[in-house]
Amino acid sequence: MRWLAMAEETTVTTNDVSTATQEAGRKRGIRFNLEVRRDLSAWQQAIFLSGSILVGLTISGLILVWAGVPADALFEEFVLLLLTDADNMRSVLFQAGPLIMVGLAAAVAFRVRFWNLGLEGQMIWGAIGATFISLHPVGANWLQLPLMILFAAITAMLWVLISAQLKLKLNVNEIISTLLLNYVALNFLLHLLYGPWRDPIDGFPHSENYQSFERLPDLVGGVNAALPLALVAALIVWWLVRFSRFGFRMKFVQESPSVAAALGIPVAGVTLASVLLSGALAGIAGFVVVSGQEGRLIQNFSHGYLFSGVLIAFLARNNPMAAILVAILVSMLSIAGGSLQVFYQIPFAMVQLIEAIIVICVATSEFLIRHRIHIIR
Repeated sequence: MRWLAMAEETTVTTNDVSTATQEAGRKRGIRFNLEVRRDLSAWQQAIFLSGSILVGLTISGLILVWAGVPADALFEEFVLLLLTDADNMRSVLFQAGPLIMVGLAAAVAFRVRFWNLGLEGQMIWGAIGATFISLHPVGANWLQLPLMILFAAITAMLWVLISAQLKLKLNVNEIISTLLLNYVALNFLLHLLYGPWRDPIDGFPHSENYQSFERLPDLVGGVNAALPLALVAALIVWWLVRFSRFGFRMKFVQESPSVAAALGIPVAGVTLASVLLSGALAGIAGFVVVSGQEGRLIQNFSHGYLFSGVLIAFLARNNPMAAILVAILVSMLSIAGGSLQVFYQIPFAMVQLIEAIIVICVATSEFLIRHRIHIIR
């Protein structure tokens, strides 16, 4: 009997171990398969994107509270003061003009898979071209602003042409070339400001003040003309990519350059034209900053616009009309971040951290929009 009881106990123990082993095997048998989504509607994509931005803002808010900003002050700084105060709203729209331009510049280049990270260098050359016209007037006073815009676009296009040719002719990675050329442009700017273009009146390293007719004027309500200029540029780019034959070719190049080439589409020509347009928009953005905001050519006026331009293009998914809204939101973040720096001693790096968190969250949503995780047992 004792032996029978031991045998029964051993059988029960063995059965338990077998059951546990089978359960562990089933657990080990679970696999995760990554599948491409093909049936996600536009409103579902919008929900994913909105949810990711909300998550990013929530994480950013927790970080700011941890850094010492009162929770109730966040709503006041980011919503009430920006939307209800006229001066703050004008500041947001004032800053939105060049942000829209750099966002468009990044989006146009990204549409043909040219990762233009030389936006700041192109802005610098655009400002240099505009300042050259200011220092060497040509024709009547009313011609100055159009000529400054034209020269800003041309000089920036010539600058980005270097990286485009390196990419198309020698297959040099444009990320490296455009980034490195930013430093070349900056050092040439410093050479001008510390040398031949130094202000002869005060001797400081900046150019002479622009004449009143060389500055973008303020319109009704105190809104600077930079914003309407940026909106017109956005409408032109939107029409170009949405309705023109060139935009149709851009879509083919974006999806698959090899297939586009097989269909007879001039991939190199479409890429070159898109990159030149991107450079022109960045150059005009440089003109907008120095003419509409600074009133002269100064050092570091382009600082931070590269990251903002890439952020705007990424969040807008290279859509020119969506870039307007995203640029205004980024401008609000910048103005509110400046207020936090003044009143709560929050470093500027914290504002950049918030932007980075939002980018990461949106990148995650972009992944989930295009893919889904399927569990296989």
